[in-house]
Amino acid sequence: MARPAPEEEAAAAAEAKGCALRLLARREHSQLELRRKLASRGHAEGATAAALATLVAGGMQSDERFAEGYARMALDRGHGEHRIRAALRERGIEPALAGSVIELDAEGWRERAAAALRKRFGEAPAGTAADWAKRARFLAGRGFGAATVAAAVGDRPLGEGA
Repeated sequence: MARPAPEEEAAAAAEAKGCALRLLARREHSQLELRRKLASRGHAEGATAAALATLVAGGMQSDERFAEGYARMALDRGHGEHRIRAALRERGIEPALAGSVIELDAEGWRERAAAALRKRFGEAPAGTAADWAKRARFLAGRGFGAATVAAAVGDRPLGEGA
C-alpha cells in the first residue's frame, strides 16, 4: 500500500486535531479515550498520534488534569479508592498517577465511607445482621476496601440473619 503524501498526512492530522478539540471542549479526556473516540470516527492511527502529540505539547490535553478532575468527581459521588483506581486504569491512567490524585490516608477513606453510608441510610446504625450486610455490600459496591467497610459499618449485630 502506498504511503499518503505529506500534505494528506498533515490534513488528516489537522482533521483529527479538530475533532479532538471539539471533544475536549465538552470535557477533559484522557489520551486513551481520545485515541478510542478518534478511531471510532474513522481517523487513522498516524493522524491520531500526531494530533494527540500536538495537543499534549500545547497543554490542551493532560492526563494529569483529566485524572484530577475525574477523581474529584468520583470522590464527590461517594466512590471508593478501588473503584476510582479501576476507572482511571480503564481510561489509560498510569497507577502511579492515579495514586497521586486520590491520595487519602486510611482515616480519610473511612470518613468518606461513613459519609456515603449516612447519605444512603441515615444516622441510625444497622439494627440487624441483614441490614449490616446490606450496608457492607453498598460500600463494597462503591469501591471501598474490606477494612474501610468494616470500620465504617461497625460491629455486626447479632440476631436475625446471623
